[in-house]
Amino acid sequence: MSAAAQTGAPARVVSLGQVSGWQYRLLHDRAEHTLLWLTRGQGRVIVDGTRRGLGPHNALFLPAGTLFSLETGPQSLGMLMHCPAGLTGFFPGEPLHLRIREGFAQAELTAELDAMLREAGQGRAMLTEALDAHARLVAVWLHRQIAAGTQDTRRDSAGQRLMRLFSGALCAGFRSDRGVSDYAAALGVTATHLTRTARAACGMTAAAMLAERKLHEAHRLLSHPAPPVNRIASDLGFHSAPYFTRFIRSHTGLSPTEIRRGTRASGSRVAHHR
Repeated sequence: MSAAAQTGAPARVVSLGQVSGWQYRLLHDRAEHTLLWLTRGQGRVIVDGTRRGLGPHNALFLPAGTLFSLETGPQSLGMLMHCPAGLTGFFPGEPLHLRIREGFAQAELTAELDAMLREAGQGRAMLTEALDAHARLVAVWLHRQIAAGTQDTRRDSAGQRLMRLFSGALCAGFRSDRGVSDYAAALGVTATHLTRTARAACGMTAAAMLAERKLHEAHRLLSHPAPPVNRIASDLGFHSAPYFTRFIRSHTGLSPTEIRRGTRASGSRVAHHR
């Protein structure tokens, strides 16, 4: 049985135009591997607390558990692939930023992702196994591009190392009531130093990074009819539902209930349209 079949979560591909802004725009980590293939336009990504730009024919691979956010321009085209973390033995273990200049290599990746889209749309027998197989071929493509020297590498600084540690700690602890000073103390630095380093590395304060990770999880949970808002507040480290509501309203202009109602209404319109 394939890894995807064992987890019940097959690999999948979506176009950039099919995803809601908060799903990728806010800092978050995923329990699955993510690959972005940008074919037109430009974008900006924060990976493990460090910001960098993206251009046409850039591939960005993010292993499961990587903290990241993604913004692309309105004219950008591309695809996102997600696949089960059970395929870890096939995919690289570290984030990768590849700049693909050779036309044949560009066509290879586009063809594999297009094939996954077709498979998902046809609903044929052994769909999960087929998607799993295509995902493994994408992993082969990634390793070949690394061998071809297309990886965009940068000098690793002390600030970047600190941001990787903070990003990992944030992913593990954002559901608690820990504040920036708690994270800084655990990392052996002052809150001021952590905030200054974060601002230099990604243009955000450490507090803003923590808030974005909580906000993404709140959006994700509110996109479903359960659990209740007070349970979400507790699970995200807020000591009261009113405090959670003020947090959500200050960042979105909406209450948690309004976000949940709007998400469900949007889903109903999409389903009706289909």
